[in-house]
Amino acid sequence: MTLSSIKSFRLELDGPVDAAFTGGEAVSGQVILELRRDVRVQSMKVQGRGVATAHWLENRGMNSVYNDYTSKITYFRKRQHLIRDNGEITVLPAGRHEFPFSFQLPEETLVTSFEGKHGSIRYWVKVKLHRPWTTVKKIKKEFTVIEPIDINTPALLAPQAGTKDKMARAWYRNFGQVSVTAKIDRKGYTPGEVIPVFAEFDNSTSRSIVPKAYITQTQTFIARGTMKQKRSVVATLCGDIVGARCRETWHGRAIKIPPVGPSILQCRIIKVEYMLKVCVDVPGTSKLCLELPLVIGTIPLHPFGSRTSSVSSQYSVNLEWLRMAIPEQPEPPPDYSSVVTEEEAEQRNNAVTPQPAEDLSGILERPLMAFVQEFRFRPPPVYSEIDPNPQPFNMRPRCMTC
Repeated sequence: MTLSSIKSFRLELDGPVDAAFTGGEAVSGQVILELRRDVRVQSMKVQGRGVATAHWLENRGMNSVYNDYTSKITYFRKRQHLIRDNGEITVLPAGRHEFPFSFQLPEETLVTSFEGKHGSIRYWVKVKLHRPWTTVKKIKKEFTVIEPIDINTPALLAPQAGTKDKMARAWYRNFGQVSVTAKIDRKGYTPGEVIPVFAEFDNSTSRSIVPKAYITQTQTFIARGTMKQKRSVVATLCGDIVGARCRETWHGRAIKIPPVGPSILQCRIIKVEYMLKVCVDVPGTSKLCLELPLVIGTIPLHPFGSRTSSVSSQYSVNLEWLRMAIPEQPEPPPDYSSVVTEEEAEQRNNAVTPQPAEDLSGILERPLMAFVQEFRFRPPPVYSEIDPNPQPFNMRPRCMTC
């Protein structure tokens, strides 16, 4: 048995193994070829591609004929020749050979890499080695692309709210009305964040209800004008039982977003959407659900990007503002010279006529600004634990019920 003339043929990308790329960045690496003996090569080229594919089969009727639904979108295609086929054979000597390559991703926004049940969005680099009278040798390596979604935009910082009600019925009997009102402080979040849910559940029925909240993911695949969807629950929040003819309020109940993929909204054949559902389980009848749209982004919220960031951030910002606005120790009132200019003070001194201390008949003729400033910056009275105006002991205490 003769050994192959090729000892090693591999593809390596620059950067860490789990590196992610965005539109406009360069993807670079090298093809490493180790030979045991001299090898004749016709050509070697490297290709970079990004393709979105949706595919599924459906069996309609009792026969075994399946309908094939397939759609494909190519986002980019790059090619680079490492050994060009110019009609001549290239002889590579035994040893190690490295062929660097580099190509730039398109400037327009690419779609985030995705793997689903009925479709995928993949990006890869493939190398083909052509030799005379030998099968083509191929190697392929995939890389990840992340579409940047910044949640610090007015559309994603806008609060989401809604209300919904329903008449609970079983057969021909009405049990009463159930209403749900819910609100979240913004639409855009990133994985790992906590969503405070503000909700009110009004149970006017004769039965107990159970409020719940879910974060759902909906994968939509489109091919040949037909749509296929896959729904899953990624997070759950369960509330306390609300008794008959009672009301329950959630003051920011927390539901945490797990490490899920970002939303995909720019692809024509594959979409990934998220929803916050606030539901009520009524025994004996169907469920009442209120849906609030969510967008899972990749760029987190700026700490001071919006006053509607979250309840906790609002409280922290307000507390910091109070700490900066109110000093720890009261400052003394400013000097008179710092409030009134020298010219004004000199004019007032010339305008005021000397009068006896006991005669206050001309006090109204003086400028009023000095008295206003004196009143404005007068320090507060000295605190004392002894009441300066004590209540007489012989006074009858007032009855609180009168």
